[in-house]
Amino acid sequence: MTTVAAPSRTSGTASALRQLYFVRFAFAIVWALVMFTMTSEITPFAAVLLVLYPLFDVGAAVFDARASSTLQSPALLYVNMAVSAAAAIGLGIASASGIPAVLGVWGAWAIVSGLVQLIVAVPRRSMGGQWPMILSGAISVLAGGSFVAMAGADDPALTTAVGYAVPGGIFFLISALRLGRAAKEA
Repeated sequence: MTTVAAPSRTSGTASALRQLYFVRFAFAIVWALVMFTMTSEITPFAAVLLVLYPLFDVGAAVFDARASSTLQSPALLYVNMAVSAAAAIGLGIASASGIPAVLGVWGAWAIVSGLVQLIVAVPRRSMGGQWPMILSGAISVLAGGSFVAMAGADDPALTTAVGYAVPGGIFFLISALRLGRAAKEA
């Protein structure tokens, strides 16, 4: 009789997060490429894209909470869902006021969601592939502070806020690749 060991909870979670991180990488890069064409003014399409980014984050946090609920409490992911939903609403409202308002909301969201990402990733280190998420969270906090500061500049532009999505996407790609290696070793 042959028995096959069931995959561990950690490897199942790592596999699900790996898939999520690949999707987040692709979304961030495509979103940034499209948004880079609209950084000088907020058109209705740009406003929709600005709102879409944190809404995508809500969906990703829902997926993450379901995938990782056997390993850790999803409470911080629920916080991230609420913060990202509030950011989407705030960006929708701020889009009517102009780039400085958008940068202020985007920056506040980056600070809070970066802190959550950092705090969620630290206990996941044993799963593998989380150092990029830890770095990304820390960088998000710093970048968010710079976006808030830029909101008060004389002629603020969305370029840096849009560019923020690119390294975030790259961190997701690196983490996905490292999670793949960790899942094979498990």
